[in-house]
Amino acid sequence: MVLPLVDEADPKCYLCHEKFKNIEEMQKHQKSAHKEFFEFHEKTQKREPAPGDVTVF
Repeated sequence: MVLPLVDEADPKCYLCHEKFKNIEEMQKHQKSAHKEFFEFHEKTQKREPAPGDVTVF
C-alpha cells in the first residue's frame, strides 16, 4: 500500500507529531504543551566548542 504525500510541507511537532498550518502555531503549541521539555533542555544546553573543533582566527 502506498500512502499519498499530503500536507508534507506543513510543520509538525517532533514530540507529539501533531501537524499545524504554520510555524507560529507550532511554536505556540510547543511553548504551552511541551513547556517542561523545552525549559529542561534550555537549562542544560552548553554553548561551547565540541572536542576536536578548530578555531580559525
